[in-house]
Amino acid sequence: MKQQFLPEISKTIVLVGLMGAGKTCIGQRLANALNLPFVDADDEIEKAAGCSISDIFDLYGEPKFRDGEKKVISRLLNEPIHVLATGGGAFVNRDTRERIKKNAISIWIRADIELLLSRTRSRNNRPLLKNTNPRAKLQQLINQRYPSYSQADIVIDSGYEAPDITVKQVISALETFNVSMRDR
Repeated sequence: MKQQFLPEISKTIVLVGLMGAGKTCIGQRLANALNLPFVDADDEIEKAAGCSISDIFDLYGEPKFRDGEKKVISRLLNEPIHVLATGGGAFVNRDTRERIKKNAISIWIRADIELLLSRTRSRNNRPLLKNTNPRAKLQQLINQRYPSYSQADIVIDSGYEAPDITVKQVISALETFNVSMRDR
């Protein structure tokens, strides 16, 4: 098998996209391939809050969760270079998006609604999908969030292929991105 060239990474890599797009799965494998630490923003939010994201939503509501998310991501962007998977709404926040754009390389992991549905269907830890029609809610989130996600530095389409194939696409896109940044 041909060995893939690994790009030089000079900034944290931040994965954005809807729930179920594969940010955590791809992020863990990408971090491993690049020999970088992996951090999941949702895990860090739960550690900071001392409770689950579902509990934060139930006890304090989404606005308080988003405030905490913004603070945690800001802190994480100041840490040494790593691969960071964010929650689906993080990149929608203008301040968070600008901070990511300034301090990191953002990658939108884009997936179609059928894939998102299949990946979120069996999980009950998605507060935004509780007590609602999942397809309708995901379509609403697509309509609301895709314009923000489209501002990411790199867009990668995630499909039904093996995660390692998507990781190879990300690595290739990072190399192309690095070359384009050097040519500026």
